[in-house]
Amino acid sequence: MDFHHRGYQSADPRVQPAAGYGVNRSLEVPDEVDVFIAGAGPAGVLLAAQLSWFPDLNVRIIERRPQRLQIGQADGIQARSVETFEAFGFADEIIGEAYQITETAFWKPNPGNPAEIVRATRTPDDVADLSEYPHLVVNQARVLDYFIEAGRRAPGRVEPDYGIEFLGLDIDRTETYPVLVHLRHTSGAEQGKEFTVRAKYVVGGDGARSSVRKALGHQLRGDAAMHAWGVLDVVATTDFPDIRLKSIIQSHDGGNILLIPREGGYLFRVYVDLGETPDGDDGKIRLTPVDEIIAQANSILSPYSIDVKAVAWSSVYEVAHRLTDGFDDVPEKERDSKTPRVFIMGDACHTHSAKAGQGMNTSMQDGFNLGWKLGHVLTGRAGEELLRTYGDERLVTSQNLIDFDKAWSTLMATPADELTDPAAVESFYVQGAEFSNGFKTEYTPSLVTSDTTHQALATGYPVGRRFRSAKTIRRSDSNVVHLGHLQTADGRWRIHAFADADHTLLGAFGAWLGESPESPVVKYTRPGGDDDEFFDVKVIYPDVYRDLDPATVPKVFTPWKAPYGLVDTNKVFGQGEVDKQKVDIFAERGIGPDGAVVIVRPDQYVAAVFPLTGTKELAAFFDGVLRTAAR
Repeated sequence: MDFHHRGYQSADPRVQPAAGYGVNRSLEVPDEVDVFIAGAGPAGVLLAAQLSWFPDLNVRIIERRPQRLQIGQADGIQARSVETFEAFGFADEIIGEAYQITETAFWKPNPGNPAEIVRATRTPDDVADLSEYPHLVVNQARVLDYFIEAGRRAPGRVEPDYGIEFLGLDIDRTETYPVLVHLRHTSGAEQGKEFTVRAKYVVGGDGARSSVRKALGHQLRGDAAMHAWGVLDVVATTDFPDIRLKSIIQSHDGGNILLIPREGGYLFRVYVDLGETPDGDDGKIRLTPVDEIIAQANSILSPYSIDVKAVAWSSVYEVAHRLTDGFDDVPEKERDSKTPRVFIMGDACHTHSAKAGQGMNTSMQDGFNLGWKLGHVLTGRAGEELLRTYGDERLVTSQNLIDFDKAWSTLMATPADELTDPAAVESFYVQGAEFSNGFKTEYTPSLVTSDTTHQALATGYPVGRRFRSAKTIRRSDSNVVHLGHLQTADGRWRIHAFADADHTLLGAFGAWLGESPESPVVKYTRPGGDDDEFFDVKVIYPDVYRDLDPATVPKVFTPWKAPYGLVDTNKVFGQGEVDKQKVDIFAERGIGPDGAVVIVRPDQYVAAVFPLTGTKELAAFFDGVLRTAAR
């Protein structure tokens, strides 16, 4: 974390100086805004926190609830989401209070007595070592709290306006603020009063029953599996030995249970199989009493039992897999002539079962994908065509989610004695770990993602996939650091230059990047501010960190900081051994002696890999995305 470069900082360094609309944020929602967000769920609060790094934008987020969420339904946090939390500055805090999943226990019918269950196996949660971060369980309400606090700490100081609901919208593209939003107060002194706001862009993160989606005329299309599950958050006494392990429990003929320990050491969640929904049920299954769900759980758990002392939350749901027919307001036939003004994200776009733990996680990545793009367009950094990539990219990801969840839900609902492979559940769980942890997303070539022509230069950084962190050693202070942890959610692009063996190519590349008028750093960095205000440029050498001579490092990798002209020496990295930690990011991420340039998008996905000699290609890539003008 960088601070003190603008003067001594004695308070919390995570709190950025207020700027723009954050200096004097109005208590009332103004008549005109740049971005209007409906719904303070996971996607909405992440989007607001991201846009708070663009303080010259007037951003408001509303929530129909009168106050913060008290109890959230979602609780499973993928490792990819924890990487995202690190970018917003609260990964360590939330890990500290969350339950960490390290193993999963699989229980099956006892071959000698099928009426009882026995533990079949345990598997590590991250068999393939996909991330340095754990798989967490924590209340959705706390996730929202952390993102809201991140928005308050960022320069724009964006936070939710509670007690306001979205009613509808009208679009007139001839207006400067083309979207007229109709709203109503749901609490407080003005409860029931309706009013309107004009916006340049509107984003709906208002859930599966999204009013914004309905206002656009979109529908969720798909199927319901007609299989019902009861879900309870409880505290209980029990003789079940794996009550504090994530457990997948298959009974002989009584159904299945997914058991998820919750944070705090005592609370746990059970998803209890209630069987197929009868024809003509008409939602009656959703009225299943809690006592009946507990009885069914005890039947499945035999010879063990749970004695429930308190129920914190309960619900009954039927599995549904549905995907919206559009992520924005532009019909498919008009996409070449119009750019979007209204977007939807999260459950407004995709619904599925809760057992795969994908809903909140996928929703947050929707918000992360959209946020920096809106920021770039509204500040003049990029053209409006950038916004088309949101729906194009997230539609594919959402369809993959639906397909994965269908397979997993079907497997979980199949009685153990009907499985042709007795180990089918364990196998699917292990083989699907990359997807279930959020690492299967792969964006195809587009305006913001290059092709894979030069992928062989950095095989460990697949283009279109998330930038996978690895350790390296900072030359300035000899600290071993994770390179990916330095990618904060501040809206900047990352340019990582991995040096060639003798630094010849690196020297020429560094000179071009810092001095050529064709360089994106020269062309798109505004004069008068920090050298790295839009591009975070780092160099990683294959040399032992102690052998690096700062005098030979190209100046572009030691940027100047306003207002005192201080030089940032913390962007130069090497390899070697520190405190018995052997570090070699080149070997770990498949980078050869010729080096490579790895471009990372503001949402932490690898945009391109180029050779150190590929300056024309690099320039062309950014010229295709960015504009010189920026306010």
